[in-house]
Amino acid sequence: MVSLLVSFLTFFVIWMSPREAGAQKVYRVAALLAEEQFAPAIEGFKKKMAELGYIEGKNIQCEVYNAQLDRKKLQQFAEKMIQDKPDLIVTSSTTATVPVAKLTRGSNLPVVFLSSGNPLELVKSYASSGNNLTGISSGSLELTAKRLELLRDLAPGVKRVVALNNPKGVNYRENLAAVQAAAKNNGITIHEVKASSGEELRRVMPTITHKTAHAIVLQPDVLFGGFIDIIVEHSLREKLPVIPTLIPQVYKGALATYGPDYFSLGEQGAMLVHKIFKGARPSDLPIEYPDKLKLVINLKSAKAIGLKIPKEILLRADEVIE
Repeated sequence: MVSLLVSFLTFFVIWMSPREAGAQKVYRVAALLAEEQFAPAIEGFKKKMAELGYIEGKNIQCEVYNAQLDRKKLQQFAEKMIQDKPDLIVTSSTTATVPVAKLTRGSNLPVVFLSSGNPLELVKSYASSGNNLTGISSGSLELTAKRLELLRDLAPGVKRVVALNNPKGVNYRENLAAVQAAAKNNGITIHEVKASSGEELRRVMPTITHKTAHAIVLQPDVLFGGFIDIIVEHSLREKLPVIPTLIPQVYKGALATYGPDYFSLGEQGAMLVHKIFKGARPSDLPIEYPDKLKLVINLKSAKAIGLKIPKEILLRADEVIE
């Protein structure tokens, strides 16, 4: 009887082993950033994945690549990631997603973008991507009018606004059209200033003065995130409010913005990845909008340019930097 019980237990252990091995599958995730300002999205992603039971080194391995504004390196990283054959790729920003989307076109390799200013550059529709991608819209185009309204609330006398754009940016035309339409509805005249590199930016910034403009709005492009210090330094000297699209740029001295929190976008993206790991296809998952939007105001910068922020706006803000 004892020997029979031992034989049964031995058989049971052998029979269960493959199932146990399968349950301990280690998911390999590769993450691509175009620039450091998107790093909070990856932090949020990792935190939420851990909460969902994906523990780094145990059942998930996440390798992060940051191109640091280098487009050549961005392409090289994208190629390396795909050659390594991960289970899934995570990207943050349209700039980082475009090369991955091109290289994985027609494949079954899931790609989840944690933010995209214009998802229709990447997918068929918001309802269904029609390909191997899914993700979250940053709402950048849709929030353009809201940001110009914010500028008018903060500085009611604003009439002439410089739109600082990168003509080589992935969403250049769409963003320019959105700014021009919103400006028309708010009685603002837009003057476009172009820069497609750090060198060009340094060259054009001195042409933007308090005599020629009342404020600056930034296109959502990684170039301006990488050189935000130059823009802020000049704007403070010329007493010009700067309205960017990304909250990290307000932390670095821009006046204010209304937009998604990137850490929260990362957490939201983790839920999409979890669904894919459970069997969903990217094309089954609609493109999402941010769960959380924030109004952030840099009161320190406002004081530096001599701008008094109305109390009612400060009370509306989710975060005030002093």
